[in-house]
Amino acid sequence: MTDNSSPGARGTAPLRLGTRRSKLAMAQSGHVAEAVREVTGRAVELVEITTYGDTSREHLAQIGGTGVFVAALREALARGEVDLAVHSLKDLPTSQPDDLVLAAVPQREDPRDALVARDGLTFGQLPPGARVGTGSPRRMAQLNAYARSHGLRIETVPIRGNVDTRIGFVRDGELDAVVLAAAGLSRLGRSGEVTDFLPVDTVLPAPGQGALAIECAASSVDLAAALAELDDPYTRVAVTAERALLAALEAGCSAPVGALADLLVDGQVVNELRLRGVVGTTDGSSLVQLSTTGPVPTSHDDAAALGRELAAEMLAKGAAGLMGERAL
Repeated sequence: MTDNSSPGARGTAPLRLGTRRSKLAMAQSGHVAEAVREVTGRAVELVEITTYGDTSREHLAQIGGTGVFVAALREALARGEVDLAVHSLKDLPTSQPDDLVLAAVPQREDPRDALVARDGLTFGQLPPGARVGTGSPRRMAQLNAYARSHGLRIETVPIRGNVDTRIGFVRDGELDAVVLAAAGLSRLGRSGEVTDFLPVDTVLPAPGQGALAIECAASSVDLAAALAELDDPYTRVAVTAERALLAALEAGCSAPVGALADLLVDGQVVNELRLRGVVGTTDGSSLVQLSTTGPVPTSHDDAAALGRELAAEMLAKGAAGLMGERAL
């Protein structure tokens, strides 16, 4: 019997890569499929799977956020309907099922949030009372806090939908601007529509934003080993710290939590990792924002410990009371 999950079984049936159906997911998965072909020597076919997050029209905070774009893909993996799956890492729950392995976290794209505004406006140029659309309580909290501290007046408007739908709100004049992940726009070849990249000092991204996750069954040992060639160790360490912070705050991926771990470089040498975290009320009236810097972690456990330590400091400063949704 041929093991179709073995990368050594060249010339056998194509590897089946599970993906969400959205344009962005298909674009991301297409890039990954090409990389997987290169490291396995196997053909790769995309298998489109509809998730609950794709079909529900409710806001993410209402449907729980955590895992709504992931569960159907993971179920397809568990049933053997696909050999591997690609997720946006920020959508991935922080707990890892025993029967699945996070085989690779490729090099991260730009983690920042980006503004697409009418008339080419930057965030600072938005008119008083500008309506800014986003589906993220995290973005709402930080945009409102920034506006408050800089004497700007904006109205954040909750929206759902794919990139076309969201940008359409601006094109149709319903909103003055929308905020989207820069990485998603880049993968769709639409970075030219960005009118302002929001600095991470203004808006910290979601934990794992800009990174992808490639998952396969833990039993597919050969495939997991091949996929590991696509792993970027610095990205893996950074997102591990960010996700550990999220987990320690007991917050789901729709909670108003931002986190970013970035590498500090002295000349050509990467010598430290800085982890920043923020939690806030969606109206921006109250934020807890802290950071910590230490040696670059050399293991998963060290990276996770960094995230937990910062989360503990944030909780001590009152972060728990600022999160509307708590994962149960």
